[in-house]
Amino acid sequence: MMDRLVSNNDLGKLLIRLSVGGLMLFHGVNKLQHGYGFVEQMLLKAHLPGYLSHGILLGELLAPLFIVLGIFTRPAALIEAFVMVMAVYLVHTGQLYSLGDHGAYALEVQAFYLFGSLAIFFFGAGRYSFSRGGGFWN
Repeated sequence: MMDRLVSNNDLGKLLIRLSVGGLMLFHGVNKLQHGYGFVEQMLLKAHLPGYLSHGILLGELLAPLFIVLGIFTRPAALIEAFVMVMAVYLVHTGQLYSLGDHGAYALEVQAFYLFGSLAIFFFGAGRYSFSRGGGFWN
């Protein structure tokens, strides 16, 4: 009994999906409520098309929701990882080799989302999901 509880890979997949996807949803809801026009300005400053800012809705709302629910989990995780790469590139490049005020890596939150999303991509959704872990994309 205890062995099944401790060796429950599907429960571990659920917990990482809820953490990475659920916490990212707060960022997306905030941008939906307060606007994300500042992202367009950052893209233009980086000589990228401003219309790419609408990808925020995909990467911080839809993809995290799919990750939490376990629907098209692998592509959603890749989208979220890409959003984090872009966030680091557009906003945090100067902090790549920095520590925060308390000695932690300055980009630990961004690293959590990036590497957590990549882990979800490789692990898949697991049985505790709407897809029940079936299919190539889950």
